[in-house]
Amino acid sequence: MSSAALETLEIETAPHPLASSIWLHGLGADGNDFAPRADEIQLPVAVRYVFPHAPMMPVSINGGYVMRAWYDITDAAVRREDEDGVRASQRSMEALIAREKSRGVAAGKIILAGFSQGGAIALQTGLRHGERLAGVMALSTYLPLVDTLAAEASPANRDLPIFMAHGTADPMIPFARAQASRDLLMQQSYAVEWHEYRMQHSVCPQEIADIGVWLRRVLA
Repeated sequence: MSSAALETLEIETAPHPLASSIWLHGLGADGNDFAPRADEIQLPVAVRYVFPHAPMMPVSINGGYVMRAWYDITDAAVRREDEDGVRASQRSMEALIAREKSRGVAAGKIILAGFSQGGAIALQTGLRHGERLAGVMALSTYLPLVDTLAAEASPANRDLPIFMAHGTADPMIPFARAQASRDLLMQQSYAVEWHEYRMQHSVCPQEIADIGVWLRRVLA
C-alpha cells in the first residue's frame, strides 16, 4: 500500500485553518461517508477536515470481495486484524500528518479520528506517533495490535486525549470488545473519555454533539 497514493476529500470550515482532523471511514465505505458531519460540528477555530479513501483490497471475512479497507480481517469470530495491513495504513496516516504539518498545522493541532476500522487505525497511529497530537477520536472500534502497544507507545502521547464511543447494540464490533480496549488503555494510564449510546454500528446525533464538545476542548 502506497501512502502517497491515498486520495482524500477535504473540507475547510474557514480560510487558513490552524487545526486539522484526519477522519478515516469504516470497512467498505469511503471518504464521503463522514464528510457531511463537518457541517454539523461547530468549532471556534478554522479546521481542515481530511477524509482519506482507503485502498481497494480483498477482505477475507467477506469472501475475498474487493472493497475499500484499511486492513484485511481474517477471522469472522474475533475479527482478527491483519498486522501488515494495519501497519501499512499507519504509515499512510503518518504521511497525512506530515502533509498537514507541511501546510502549516502544528502537530498539537492535529486530531486523528476514525469509525470502525478507521478508528482502529487512528488509535494505532496516534498512540505511536512521535510528536504530541491534539487527540484521537475512536468511534465504534477497538484497539488493534494490543500486544505491541506497551513496547511501541510514544512517550509524547502518553497524555493524549482519547474520545471513545460505542453502541451498546453493535452487532459488528461487540460492545464488550470496545470496553476491553477502553479498560486496557486506562490501565496504561491513557486519558480516555468514554461514551456509550443505544445504537448499533453507527453514529447518532447525541454522539455528534458530544464530539463537538470534546473537539472544542482539545482544540482550545
